[in-house]
Amino acid sequence: MTTSLSCVYVTHLVAPKYGSTEAECEDAVAVLPGCAHDDMLLGPLTAGVCDGATESALAKDWARLLSRTAAEQAMECPELLAGGAAFEAFASSAVARWEPWLAAYTRARVAEGRPLKWYEHTKLAEGAYATLLTVRIDPDPGPGPDPVTAESAAWRWQAAALGDSCLFHLRDDRLLQAFPLATADAFGTAPDLFGSRNHDAGLLARRARFARGRCEPGDRLFLMTDALAAWFLTAADQRSAVRELLDFSGPDDQDAFRTWLDGLRERRQLRNDDVAVVRIDCEGR
Repeated sequence: MTTSLSCVYVTHLVAPKYGSTEAECEDAVAVLPGCAHDDMLLGPLTAGVCDGATESALAKDWARLLSRTAAEQAMECPELLAGGAAFEAFASSAVARWEPWLAAYTRARVAEGRPLKWYEHTKLAEGAYATLLTVRIDPDPGPGPDPVTAESAAWRWQAAALGDSCLFHLRDDRLLQAFPLATADAFGTAPDLFGSRNHDAGLLARRARFARGRCEPGDRLFLMTDALAAWFLTAADQRSAVRELLDFSGPDDQDAFRTWLDGLRERRQLRNDDVAVVRIDCEGR
């Protein structure tokens, strides 16, 4: 039997809201395996996308830690993307990483001569918060009896979400599936959040949503935090919106990406918020 392999290309961009610096950006992305944006990947890929809640202290740091933990553990344990005990174990592990990180941060502040103020201690006691979208994609061996020789160029994806960061599955640049929100009206002002001090892993698992799908060659996945996701879902012509997004294919496009976002904000088409997007292109060869 002729073997038909599949590959994916992945890139991601993160940009702060207008008037903020990159260091102040509270959106975060982690992708494994770590690779250049034009590298061809043949094996599993995981991504964690988080939007830190501005109202909480150290939201950007929690978003970075949570996105990295999600990508790492989805790579090690794909079962967590189906919910249940595996997701609870991941949630407990993520929360357990916060206190050691916070202790190291506190020591560093003291060493820099900038110990935490009393009001910072009060705010930190409340914990940090972020939305979470975690995705894993794997080569789909197809229906053949031998996964090694089965003819297929497809990929299957699994995703878990807590909050309003979204995954969009596109085919022929048309929206095939949206998760966890499918319409712009579904966005609100108080999305579910993953707290750095929420030790109720069962509650987090019950609030999370889970989905799966299958990508054919030529399909694309976009992962977006809420502001860009809402813009995409409100676009009068989504195929045109996709073409706009495809203008930005790697880190060399960072400045152009920020300029494009600012233009959308000036036209009041995009809420002034931090933005993160991951693009995954599925191809056969």
